[in-house]
Formats: sequence, structure tokens, C-alpha cells
Amino acid sequence: MTAIGQARRWILLCLVIGGGLSPACAGADGFERLDRFFEKVDTFKASFIQVVLDENLLALEESSGLLWIARPGRFRWDYESVHPQTIVADGQVLWVYDIELEQVTRREQESAIGQTPAVLLSSGQQYRKDYNVNNLGGQGAVNWISLTPKLSDGSFAEIQLGFEGETLRLIQLLDELNQITRVTLANVIENQPIPDSVFRFVPPIGVDVISDAE
Repeated sequence: MTAIGQARRWILLCLVIGGGLSPACAGADGFERLDRFFEKVDTFKASFIQVVLDENLLALEESSGLLWIARPGRFRWDYESVHPQTIVADGQVLWVYDIELEQVTRREQESAIGQTPAVLLSSGQQYRKDYNVNNLGGQGAVNWISLTPKLSDGSFAEIQLGFEGETLRLIQLLDELNQITRVTLANVIENQPIPDSVFRFVPPIGVDVISDAE
């Protein structure tokens, strides 16, 4: 996997919606869905398909896998196709396991991911403190909310969350280079127990481990 590909998976995840949003769908409803997602959803599990697009909307990379979130601060992304990789955060340490390279990176979670979509999705309670929030209205069955960081660290310019009913179905990210990452979610399960073991990671025997965490 290229360094660019790895970086995209670090920030996890925006296609700028090209029109067709209905102002009639804007208003309190979209914000209520966002508030529910961050305040009422404690655990979240889904399968996903992730597509990276260039500024001309040509696909550069596609991958798929499984996602788990347990608030506050724990998440796991298992990429199962193309370039298999596992990203696990247990609330203290972030592990990134590149299966092809047989290499594990271990870093302090807070310093490793800072203000990123991964942090937003796995914590979220203070999203209005860190992000400017706009309701983009509806496109078909999807209601879109845009979040732009108040203090950007350069990793991304905007994240958009798409809800069908009350359920998060799409995550779209626009980075500073105008390249796009779209994550489509399926088989969503909310507020069901997730075993602690999902968020534990033990490096396989024989892999290289690069660490800056104690």
C-alpha cells in the first residue's frame, strides 16, 4: 500500500454533493438526527465499502470491511479487501496493522489521531465545540449534515454525514487536496453490546512493531 493510501485510512474517511439538495428538507430534523447519533448511540457496528475519488470523481481505490465503535474513544476498522489492514483504538493506544507489510504501528491515541473523523465518530459529544455544523438538506432518502473543523490540522477540509431516517448510512470526506473518500455503511447495528476483545490488539508473532507509546 502507498503512503497516500495509508494516510487516507488514518484519517478514515467526502464527496461534495453535486446538487439536488432540497431546502425543504433542511432545518431542525437534520440536526436532531445528528444529536441523536452522538448522544443516544453508544455502540455502532456496520459493514462498509470505501471508495477514494480524485477531483474528477474517478475512482482511485476501493476497499471494504467491518467497523465497530464504542463510545467514548474506542473503534476498530477491519479492511478485508485489496490491502488488508486493521486499525484499533482502545481509548489509550492506537494500533495500525498492515498485513501485507507484516508491520504494526503502536502510538498514543490522543497524539496519533488528534482532531480527525475517527475521533469525531468515536466521541462526538462535543462536536459543536470543534466543528461548524450546517444542514445541507435532503438528497433522495438521505439527509446530509456538513461538519467543518474550526481549527484545521490540514488532514481534511470537511466531513459530511448522511442519514436515512435516524440511521447513519454515508460518511463523505473532502481533504485539502480536493480528493474524496466516500464510505457507504450497511448492516448497521446500534446500541448492542460489543465485546471488549474487539478493541484489544495483540501483534502477531514475527511482525515488526514500531512504537512511540509506553
